[in-house]
Amino acid sequence: IRWPREPFAVVANLPFAGGTEILSSLLGDPEVPLRHAELVLQWEVAAKRASVWPSTLLGVVWGALYDLGLARRLAPSAFAPPPPVDAGVLRAVRRRQPLVSARDLAAYTAFVRRAFEARRPVRKVLPPRRAKRLADELGFAPDALPRDLDARQWAAVFAATSRAR
Repeated sequence: IRWPREPFAVVANLPFAGGTEILSSLLGDPEVPLRHAELVLQWEVAAKRASVWPSTLLGVVWGALYDLGLARRLAPSAFAPPPPVDAGVLRAVRRRQPLVSARDLAAYTAFVRRAFEARRPVRKVLPPRRAKRLADELGFAPDALPRDLDARQWAAVFAATSRAR
């Protein structure tokens, strides 16, 4: 998909079968000048992407640039023909101040991906002292799993880890 080069907003009913791919194109590229989106998706997808906990890799990465929220639930009867499942409206509003800079987004994504793929407590993917200090500072449990941290916490962990290198 070729998105506009000027800042824009989107209101769309995305296909239930390809919603995540379209979201990745729209929300995953810091060069796309999206300001605001109201997107109708399958309920489970909208709820998962807007969820603070448990967080997901995509939610944490997209959450660095956008404030994601669930605007409402839509029953199948709101559509003609009605789909077999409920829908939800995912709201994405670009952060005035991103949690991670556009130039660092690829490194941030790789950092978070490694943690999520390790499927181990955050303290196991960071040096022990740093993990304890960050857990205390950012308010997560020492044995927290990657899904237990939100986008703000992950951005702060990334920033602290990047500064320490």
